[in-house]
Amino acid sequence: MNKIVERIEREVGIPGLAKILAEQLAPTDLQSILLEVYRLRSSQLRPADVLTSYQKNRFVQPSVVSPVSLFQWEWIAFANLPTEFQLLALSPVCPLGTISAVADLDQNWCVTTLRNTEVISDSTKVLALECALRRRKLRKVNPKSIDPVHLATSHRLLRAQHYQNPKLSSHFSALVLCSAGRDQGNLRFEVTALGLHIQFYLRTLRAFLGPYITLKLSVTDFSSKDNKKLLNDQLLSPIRSEFERVDCVFNDSRTSGSGYYVNLCFHIHATTPSGQLLELVDGGSVDWTQKYLGNAKERLVISGIGSERVCTEFEISPLPWNST
Repeated sequence: MNKIVERIEREVGIPGLAKILAEQLAPTDLQSILLEVYRLRSSQLRPADVLTSYQKNRFVQPSVVSPVSLFQWEWIAFANLPTEFQLLALSPVCPLGTISAVADLDQNWCVTTLRNTEVISDSTKVLALECALRRRKLRKVNPKSIDPVHLATSHRLLRAQHYQNPKLSSHFSALVLCSAGRDQGNLRFEVTALGLHIQFYLRTLRAFLGPYITLKLSVTDFSSKDNKKLLNDQLLSPIRSEFERVDCVFNDSRTSGSGYYVNLCFHIHATTPSGQLLELVDGGSVDWTQKYLGNAKERLVISGIGSERVCTEFEISPLPWNST
């Protein structure tokens, strides 16, 4: 990207053009210039140009997944959502920097708009913002409030990466959960929130895929402490009691998510009809609300599942609209 920018700056004869636009213009002034640039560009487009763009632009292609299947999945998921959670419908966009400010991800991971926003590419980060606002409100009433905030959403995400795998799309639907609260010592908040998240996904997957679907839960602790007995007694044992045929294990060899998750994280895999063990759910503890609120006592647990992967990998036939 730097080489491309350097070439553009050489060709227009303005060294440091990108830095000038980014640092010397107020956000609203930069927005005004870019809006005028794209107004002029769009005025030159013919209808045939727009049709060609629609055909070739990977960001605008329709999903190949049946909306009926997605509707059925969401309906079952919403019906199994724990009563502690509030379901939100998000805006298509979020503040500029949502993807990069707290999670050390490149801004180019998402599609940035001209109006100082970005198209949502990870809805857990948007729910984290809402969690932070609600936790701040609770702390104004009681600075040491331990009242948790549990939020959920199903949202279509848009990501800028160019995937080589033809099964992966630039936009897809995901169902995510976020739980925010205050440190209660000995991982009590994290374990309680993880239990709520995990049990929700296991119930929902069984309700959607059938009671005999083979599921595997793996838990990883990236901290330097030995928390296995605590996690086994307080997290895995209750899950084993409710979901007898779910394989619950510790995964000490996991490296994905290290540096992203603070300590505890989990995966849920399911076996497809072809016998493939497929990762469906990823989640864990992050420090985003700590950063937003400037308080080391804040805690946040996030998780998510790709809705279209569930609908396509397991050969679920959508029911007819008039089905009872």
